[in-house]
Amino acid sequence: MKKLINDPADVVAEALAGMAAAHPELRVDDKHRLVLRGDAPVPGKVGLVSGGGSGHEPLHGGFVGPGMLDAACAGEVFTSPVPDQIQAATAAVDAGAGVLHIVKNYTGDVMNFEMAAELAAAETGTEVVSVVVNDDVAVQDSLYTAGRRGVGGTVVVEKLAGAAAAQGRPLAEVAAVASRVNANSRSMGMALTSCTVPAAGKPTFDLPDTEMEIGIGIHGEPGRRREPLAPAREVAEMLVQPIVSDLPFVKGDTVICFVNGMGGTPLLELYIVYHEVARMLRGHGIDIARSLVGPYITSLEMAGCSVTLTKVDDELLGLWDAPVRTPALRWGA
Repeated sequence: MKKLINDPADVVAEALAGMAAAHPELRVDDKHRLVLRGDAPVPGKVGLVSGGGSGHEPLHGGFVGPGMLDAACAGEVFTSPVPDQIQAATAAVDAGAGVLHIVKNYTGDVMNFEMAAELAAAETGTEVVSVVVNDDVAVQDSLYTAGRRGVGGTVVVEKLAGAAAAQGRPLAEVAAVASRVNANSRSMGMALTSCTVPAAGKPTFDLPDTEMEIGIGIHGEPGRRREPLAPAREVAEMLVQPIVSDLPFVKGDTVICFVNGMGGTPLLELYIVYHEVARMLRGHGIDIARSLVGPYITSLEMAGCSVTLTKVDDELLGLWDAPVRTPALRWGA
């Protein structure tokens, strides 16, 4: 194992310390392992909380800031945050307008966020609504889930719901935006290599040099099938066709197209994949209104990519274009 770490047991705590040093506009709660907006709670605004296992950076701490999340809970690598963490985050961002939990569909995440919401309601009376993201079309059930996994669509949900909250919309409306974005998002990923969890010290799974995994999960869960290595255009087709047919996306639809890197794939290759995806979507008569290319929801150093398409209208495009100021996404005023 070759990694730029000190002790495998300290990677999450030390990464959070580094984030605090690099981004003084944020506030890091070392006790509960939270990344918070420096000005949280924001009076009159719905608070947005998300989180999950570490190792998917910049998800979720990199998306904390104006126009997106108010707090992110950092679990151990590939391990759900615990209810006490989530409850602490909920209390820290509650300004009286309620709190939205954005939860990826993994069994531990769903269970712990549910418990935290119940604790918050019982102890402080905080109104909490949860939206579970389940955009992955690769498999119905996996090692970590009942139902579809939450993957790249989580980034789009957090951005658009965050913009709605920044506009001062009430909790029910912010949650409705998050639910609508999730319902209109579909994703699928692939891997060229495994990744190595620091505490394990060896690759999560064995993938021969001549093969790739299609439909991989962000924790290294197995996908739909293994295939011989293929050119980018064939890989793009293996990802796009299941996505387009699942919603389904149809001629005349307008989408946000997100090509995500899994951590070990350079932008040079991601742009090649994006070129092929865009070409395919033009062939389907689907219009790309906005794009995002880069490593935004990763799996440590895994080489590979995922594609996310979100069907949008003028309202959702306006929320995408709204200002955002976080370590990983930053545009507008």
